[in-house]
Amino acid sequence: MTKVLDTVLLLALPASGKSEVRKYLEGLTHEQCATDFHMGETLQLDDYPYVHFMHRIDDELHARGQSYVFYKGPDRPFQNDFEWGTLIELLNEDYDDLMAGRITKVPSASQHLFDRLDCAREKSGLEPALGMIPYKIRCEIAAVMEEEVAEELAQKNKTCSMERKGRTVVIEAARGGPNGSAFPLTPPHGYQYSLSKFSNAILDGAGILYVKVTPDESRKKNIERGKPDGQGSILHHSVPMEVMLGQYGCDDMEYLLSVTDIPNTVKIERLEVEKDGDESRYVMKKWNLPLGVFDNTDDLTTFIRKPRDKWEDGEVSSIHNGLKSAFDILASRTF
Repeated sequence: MTKVLDTVLLLALPASGKSEVRKYLEGLTHEQCATDFHMGETLQLDDYPYVHFMHRIDDELHARGQSYVFYKGPDRPFQNDFEWGTLIELLNEDYDDLMAGRITKVPSASQHLFDRLDCAREKSGLEPALGMIPYKIRCEIAAVMEEEVAEELAQKNKTCSMERKGRTVVIEAARGGPNGSAFPLTPPHGYQYSLSKFSNAILDGAGILYVKVTPDESRKKNIERGKPDGQGSILHHSVPMEVMLGQYGCDDMEYLLSVTDIPNTVKIERLEVEKDGDESRYVMKKWNLPLGVFDNTDDLTTFIRKPRDKWEDGEVSSIHNGLKSAFDILASRTF
């Protein structure tokens, strides 16, 4: 059997083409995935649905005269930037459910989501704010959001029910820092922080596919892709400009590549407590995550938004060849 990548972290600035890459990969045959990209058929996880639900909760709280929990306002950044860690903790849970084939059945998908958000926030050093909302208001918000959240949970359950063997898990996320920042970025901004928050189970088998665009191009495409009713869509949501400049004005991937000790990898180090019988001691864990760069500065991905029968052969070959080059580098380091 052809050896395939275990887990791919699909990382880039917003509107860089990540979601289009995922959609393209979803449409490939098993043979194309294995032969050209060293991948099995994909099982996909993404933190954007949680970003969207955080906004929805804040909107419903505001409509009921309550304070925002997550954001400074409907088109503004997080109140506390350590919410970036909250999102990683949620992905860690999703990955654990996927590995275990765990199907989640709950009386209320919304209430379950609220509990998960509070738990993930506590792991990131934040207070479990949703548990402090008056119960009646929490129930009202849960009822309003139930259909949308239940649909997302059903999709997650579908993914978790699939055969894991021979497949590649793709985890999508976007991170960055304020426009004009010096490097290294100050935590919790940037990939250095967020990568360090992934679980050992993810980091032990992961490589990175980085979709390269400039911050200027990211901002331009962010405006072009946005639809007024598209905030729940991975392809058509638009990030507010204050957030684009304050949270995604740059990213630190090229910096991380410049300071690594092994070429074409990103070095992640984390202090952990290791048990040895009744004794405990601190150890520094280290990972060198293999990295392949898909250069999308010439925009090889926007055509994916068109109906598949409108895709042109030249467009398909450009994205396919560009991804193949990136995956070849990623696989050469992984294998």
